Amino acid sequence: MTTQTTAPETPAARTAGTPSGLLPLPEKAARALALGGSLLTAVSTFLAWTWTSAFPGDLTVYGYPGGLQVLVLIGALLATVYALASYGVPGLGALAPAGPDAALRFATLATFATSLYTVLAISTDLGGVVNLEPGGILVAVASLAALAGALALPFQRPAPDPADPDDTGWEKTRHGLAHKWTTTKAVFAAGPPRPAPALPPYAEILVIVAMLALGLAVFTYGIGTEYDELFIGFLLTAGLGFAALTKAGLIAHVSQIASRHTGITTCGAFAAAALFPFTQTNDQYATLGVYILIFATVALGLNIVVGLAGLLDLGYVAFLGVGAYAAALVSGSPSSPFHVHFPFWAAVLVGAAASLVFGVLIGAPTLRLRGDYLAIVTLGFGEIFRITANNLDGTSGPDLTNGSNGISSIPNLDVLGFDFGAPHAMGGFTIGRFANYFFLMLIITAVVVLVFRRSGNSRIGRAWVAIREDETAALAMGINGFRVKLIAFAVGASLAGLAGTVQAHVTYTVTPEQYLFAGPIPPNSAFLLAAVVLGGMGTISGPLIGAALLFLIPNKLQFLGNYQLFAFGLALVLLMRFRPEGLIPNRRRQLEFHEEAPAPTLLTKAGA
Repeated sequence: MTTQTTAPETPAARTAGTPSGLLPLPEKAARALALGGSLLTAVSTFLAWTWTSAFPGDLTVYGYPGGLQVLVLIGALLATVYALASYGVPGLGALAPAGPDAALRFATLATFATSLYTVLAISTDLGGVVNLEPGGILVAVASLAALAGALALPFQRPAPDPADPDDTGWEKTRHGLAHKWTTTKAVFAAGPPRPAPALPPYAEILVIVAMLALGLAVFTYGIGTEYDELFIGFLLTAGLGFAALTKAGLIAHVSQIASRHTGITTCGAFAAAALFPFTQTNDQYATLGVYILIFATVALGLNIVVGLAGLLDLGYVAFLGVGAYAAALVSGSPSSPFHVHFPFWAAVLVGAAASLVFGVLIGAPTLRLRGDYLAIVTLGFGEIFRITANNLDGTSGPDLTNGSNGISSIPNLDVLGFDFGAPHAMGGFTIGRFANYFFLMLIITAVVVLVFRRSGNSRIGRAWVAIREDETAALAMGINGFRVKLIAFAVGASLAGLAGTVQAHVTYTVTPEQYLFAGPIPPNSAFLLAAVVLGGMGTISGPLIGAALLFLIPNKLQFLGNYQLFAFGLALVLLMRFRPEGLIPNRRRQLEFHEEAPAPTLLTKAGA
């Protein structure tokens, strides 16, 4: 009789390191389920989801998607494309240079999340699932089936780390949960994309134009969402859809193509932004647009201080206030004690120069400090500025800023006979007051981008990066650390003052309460720093996108009331946990947080 001496094969030994799905389905059945579920989801958007038009968006119409149905349709079509690409359909491989499976999982997740949210919103607002029509039930089932099929596709399972036999029960449980989390991340992981092929120059320019047109369409749709449910659905679809395109490798390819034509991409981005007011029927959303540009410009100035020089400034919004107050005092306001009215170019110079002077005065005695000590000093400066502006009312101090009432009735700009406060006809479109200031702020943003780019690529910019990475080593190499940091502080302050001059005219009134360290309404120092970190420190496009998101999302989440900051803070914590390098990271910072990241095909100083 023969004795069995080989240890039985464990399930972990069978599955670790071998491709298999998260759900136990054959690969062919899983792909068919993902494709069929995505197609059925797309079809369901042409059916009625509820019987009454009381739910926003009127989801009672057959044959014409509306409201949240449009977002679900977009997600379903994206999932269908990647499901077909997984079958090797000719021509679709170019849309998934890193492979279609991970992109398919994210696309089906986006579709299911938006569908589930819509079904739950209908049931909650109308009083139960009985208010769902067959189309609403079909979209829930079909999107769930598509997601299940995508999760059943095979992926490379990570091998579990060996457990210590002496571990306690809690340690064993924690070890098991850690392995499950690693497996979950492996489900949605994708391989490195293949290098982008060299296309004819006109074709690459067309790709850049298509990318900018898509970005303008997404931004215009997001800023124009008319009700809360639609905006939340937009966040789900846009966020997970962008993740799907990233995992497919399409974003990496487009970034490589854009980096070959940096000048054309930059000019095209500003041209696309200039088209935004022409997509609006009134001045309502142009208001948000000009405030976003002000916020983004100040964040880009802070990026010089924080992102390039590595100086933590918690009172940066004070420089915005200095520029705004300086411009307001010389722009003809009846509340100004000077009673002068400078032209706009002179007011801009006064605002930028005042912020520059304050930057030097604050930086000279404090920039010898490092780290937390410097942060505390800058935080104190921000509060000192606000309190001082509040006290210069003629009672507690000299009558300069009119105290808490601020400088009011600031007149609209009039540059070369062009009145920014009056609507103007342009190409058959009527451009309102805020659209006029939007174009002006766009020019100032272009100036700030140019300053950032030229200074970042200069000798002083390389010195900033050296100070940021290791100040002791930089000093040993002969860099004058104090002078370099003072220049960064002064340049960043002057750029903030430049934006403040326009803010004073846009808001009509400048008050101390506009320049807090933290508050529910940006810009404030906390939101500015969050915009830089969220978007990507040391890059140009990162703070611009981060500032746009940080201004737009709180504005659209006002229905949460007292829970607005809680939800917003929770979202930031999750984002920093799973993408600490920011949305558009500098390559160096990305490698610091993800050492396993593949080597870049094309290195750029501006990040992605």
